[in-house]
Amino acid sequence: MLRRVFLTVVAVLAITVIGACPALASSPVTCPPGSAPNPTTGTCQIVVTTPGSGGGGGRGGSNAGNSGGSAPEKCASKYSGKEMPCRDGNSYWSNDRGCYIGPDPGNPPKTDPVWEGHTDGAIYLCYSPDIIGTNAYSFWSLTPPAGPAAPPDPRVLAQQAIATMGLRAVAIGIVPEARAGSVGIIGMPTWMWVADPGEQTWGPMTRSASAGGYTVTATAKVDRVVWVMGDGSTVTCTTKGTPYADSFGKKSSPDCGHTYTRQGTYVVAATSYWTVAWAGIGQTGTIPLDFTQQATIVMGESQVLSN
Repeated sequence: MLRRVFLTVVAVLAITVIGACPALASSPVTCPPGSAPNPTTGTCQIVVTTPGSGGGGGRGGSNAGNSGGSAPEKCASKYSGKEMPCRDGNSYWSNDRGCYIGPDPGNPPKTDPVWEGHTDGAIYLCYSPDIIGTNAYSFWSLTPPAGPAAPPDPRVLAQQAIATMGLRAVAIGIVPEARAGSVGIIGMPTWMWVADPGEQTWGPMTRSASAGGYTVTATAKVDRVVWVMGDGSTVTCTTKGTPYADSFGKKSSPDCGHTYTRQGTYVVAATSYWTVAWAGIGQTGTIPLDFTQQATIVMGESQVLSN
């Protein structure tokens, strides 16, 4: 009897976490649907549920389960009606297509017409010993075609791997500091940086998820941080930024800075944009993620500060 693995994954592919860093303010974090607040980090976490046997099948992967302990679906030829082995080497039987499904060994380039203009998904080889004449052909599919012994959708496993990473927004490092009593001077350089660079805030982080003997590995890393300065300006930094030190004096940041020209109170938002590259079950792909953190700073004029 075939052993069947069912996965139900609820994942948010682009999550924006808007809320104050616990070190900067005590405002609660509001999480989007499909995620929940983490009381330790103050960020939103993807929710993943993995029920036991008898749950629904993943999109395009294994067929839906049979409740009540009934026998699993059999593999049978739609041409002759005879029962077929559910696996043949690395390929599996598809009742819908009436053939064994496996990765196309020819690995045609994405310029090949068989891709039908698509850049995602994969090219599969369909072959059947039950057909006389031309018994094999290649075709494109976004997900592994269904079958009693079909592998899980690799995107589902990639999402599950992401959910174990605990990725979160950066803690904002900025001068003037985002605290009561700290006032910057307009016309002087403002420095911005990632105050807590690590696997969960900057990457790279690699995690894997497995089901039914198949494994997908995902690697996440930040591509850039976009700083919305609150005065209509946006600064894009591809580095973590340089932490400010008193010895730098009036120098500008070498890689991530800004200059305010008007006094006032500004809400600064730092959005980190991630790319998660995944590979497994004969496919590869990328998933974008983004997380946002805010801080409030005050800018004043030098004569006001001296009074």
